Amino acid sequence: MRGSRVVAVGHYQPAKVLTNDDLAELVDTSDEWISSRVGIRTRHVAGPDEPVDELAAHAGAKALASAGLSPADIDLVLVATSTAVDRSPNTAARVAARLGMGSPAVMDLNVVCAGFTHALATADSLVRTGTAKRALVIGADKMTAVTDWTDRSTCVLVGDGAGAAVVEASEEALIGPVLWGSVPEMGHAVRIEGTPPVFAQEGQSVYRWATTQLPPIAREVCERAGLTAEDLSAVVLHQANLRIIEPVARKIGAVNAVIARDVVESGNTSAASIPMALSKLVERGEISTGDPVLLFGFGGNLSYAGQVVRCP
Repeated sequence: MRGSRVVAVGHYQPAKVLTNDDLAELVDTSDEWISSRVGIRTRHVAGPDEPVDELAAHAGAKALASAGLSPADIDLVLVATSTAVDRSPNTAARVAARLGMGSPAVMDLNVVCAGFTHALATADSLVRTGTAKRALVIGADKMTAVTDWTDRSTCVLVGDGAGAAVVEASEEALIGPVLWGSVPEMGHAVRIEGTPPVFAQEGQSVYRWATTQLPPIAREVCERAGLTAEDLSAVVLHQANLRIIEPVARKIGAVNAVIARDVVESGNTSAASIPMALSKLVERGEISTGDPVLLFGFGGNLSYAGQVVRCP
């Protein structure tokens, strides 16, 4: 087997910004209430004419441009999403069509908030075995389309966006081994159910599970990559809630790492949150090429998946 690496990343968010004060005009809430409980101040909202595949295609195009590649260079498109409206064509196929690709394999993965790290692990395996030459891996969600805007416990959390990474073969394994799993008996804690589908969660259950069960799993991810938490340059957790991100990062013990806090300006964007936060860290120069970065997704299905990657 060969190794694989992340060559470039990119992200995209819709232009419309919804502030906490804007939300206070819709439901009984306030900027102080939202900021103190979840740490979110703004989020981006896609319009009715901005489907998930459009968000994904914008992020993918940015990643390709950063890598200096054309759409024809990609032979596998993986899109992690749980908010696509249609079953067929899938989101990956529509992204390929929007970008004018040749004949790539196209697959969607629905692992909700842990979707991107699952998709990245899948791409890593397929590229290392030679099944795919070069993959475009995207996390994209339009959470505002599955939100009950009368429920102040959930509508204050969500935002829309997409993040992407280009993965190709390398002589070294620059994407570390994945550690993934789930807690099936707690799958009801985060849901997008019904017709039409609506997002709901048991916030306290998710908080207790994340802050107590995830830190040792994340440390094991580092061990599988041959590192300690102290070696990490950055930690990019699923951007669910600042009150989860900060204690989990602290318990992991990544004392020298930049901690991604994109949730403050973007809200919870589900599968988009990790690649979007990573892309912003790279764009701002907060991490450098070759730096070890822990990516760790968790949430819907009570699924989790993490790996250490070297910054492109």
